[in-house]
Amino acid sequence: MEASPCSVISSLAICVMVLVAAAASSASAQVGVNQSSIALISELNITRDDFPSDFYIGVGTAATQTEGAAEEEGGGPSVWDHRAKMLPGSIPNSDKFPFAIDGYKRYKEDIKIIKDLGVNGYRFSISWSRILPQGSLRGGINQRGVDHYNSLINELKRNGIEPFVTIYHFDMPQALQVKYGGYLNSKFVQDFQDYSDLCFKLFGDRVKHWFTINEPSSLAVYGYEIGIAPPGRCSLPEGQCGLGAPPPGTCIVPAGPCFGGNSSTEPYIAAHNLILAHAAVVKLYREKYQEEQKGEVGIVLAATYFAPFSKSQEDKAAAKRLFDFTLGWFMEPLVFGDYPRSMRDLVKERLPTFSAEEKSLLSGSLGNFVGINYYSSAGAKHRPPPPTEKLRHSFDSWAEATAIPDVSGVSNSNWPQGLQKLMNYVKNKYQRPQVYISENGYTNTRNDSRSLHERLYDPHRASYIARHLYRLNKAMKNGANVKGYFYWALFDDVEWGLGFSLQYGLYYIDFGNNYKRYPKLSARWFRDFNNKNY
Repeated sequence: MEASPCSVISSLAICVMVLVAAAASSASAQVGVNQSSIALISELNITRDDFPSDFYIGVGTAATQTEGAAEEEGGGPSVWDHRAKMLPGSIPNSDKFPFAIDGYKRYKEDIKIIKDLGVNGYRFSISWSRILPQGSLRGGINQRGVDHYNSLINELKRNGIEPFVTIYHFDMPQALQVKYGGYLNSKFVQDFQDYSDLCFKLFGDRVKHWFTINEPSSLAVYGYEIGIAPPGRCSLPEGQCGLGAPPPGTCIVPAGPCFGGNSSTEPYIAAHNLILAHAAVVKLYREKYQEEQKGEVGIVLAATYFAPFSKSQEDKAAAKRLFDFTLGWFMEPLVFGDYPRSMRDLVKERLPTFSAEEKSLLSGSLGNFVGINYYSSAGAKHRPPPPTEKLRHSFDSWAEATAIPDVSGVSNSNWPQGLQKLMNYVKNKYQRPQVYISENGYTNTRNDSRSLHERLYDPHRASYIARHLYRLNKAMKNGANVKGYFYWALFDDVEWGLGFSLQYGLYYIDFGNNYKRYPKLSARWFRDFNNKNY
């Protein structure tokens, strides 16, 4: 989600941001980290020992968000590098985008930070265009990129940290977008399979946990329905496209631009090819590598728990449809071989169909596990679209996501109980798959006017982690097959189209002081939790 800050409901293009600032008085700011840790653990009665010894608790990052140096040492530009360069107005602080937080050059320093946190897993992504600058094998392999990731993986293993590798995290090589239009073209499936094959061959002797694609719903919706991510395609009314200064004849600022597109069909086509790409890679890994390398492979999906806004049958049905049009959009083909019935009934001929051969490939192709990116929950209301409204994915479900209903006892989307309910839903709906919570995080807005001490004081983030771990543990006791939890993110980093305006990190980055990493209170609490310093 990374995570996208528009937590839902990324696949509905409804931005539900959790922007709760950790406002602290000077008196409360003096509370020591150990006192805070003890208070939280005591209140929730949750400890590291409540989880199995082989349970992974880790942290995560993505290449584009942290590495920088995208086109150095033989690398090529990704679609996000291209967007930052060609549409600087679409990303706040776009001048910082090419450098991110300088993670490419500081990976050994950052691994020491990870080790100090006491975690046993680290989720990171490999930059496709750093390995294959032209996107395909025909364009040649960049050995310097290969050497970098070999060194990173080896350093993790030396420090007793298990690598969890995302093969593709939003950063498709720009060369493939130019060559054939990216996910809208079925050629993407073969190129992604070739790239994945190369990753397995190069790194699979040490990497035993592979995530194929991160949040395909975000790729489909943000890139092809509302146009605020590459390649910036949509057909929404004026003023409802993306961010940045639009070219003549397109959207009106603060929205725009969209470079062609059809918001009623292209999200579904992009998602269709992403689903087939994942299934092809799972088949490849099972047949060619899994027996020898003894690893596992799965996909990462964005998920929100939808609670009916009222007790009405209409709102209950709306919640079911929202699940279908978000999580079910991908889970149902990969578990059962086809799209949810409600999608077929409502989207009709705009929803692509799988051939008999493709259905055979898809059924059971989820892999060994599913990664779930969970940030928040939402209420669900019945909402048939007005007759004059343009068709688009976000309206096709005849439902809208709202604030959590009052009956839940909370007033915003930050609802840890939703994670427990979501795990129960996934267990019951999808044949109890193995799950990793691949992202779960708390955000606040960056405010450089605050003192360094204030920037590092984030009790709400520590509480967020503790409460979600507590609810996750309850779900596991109820039979959910969860094998790991990864906090997102290790650092305050580039939040895609929102630049550095949001902060999810356990560590604050001081750009004015050579990218120095400062641990926040939450990092110190997390370290104490993992090292059992109760």
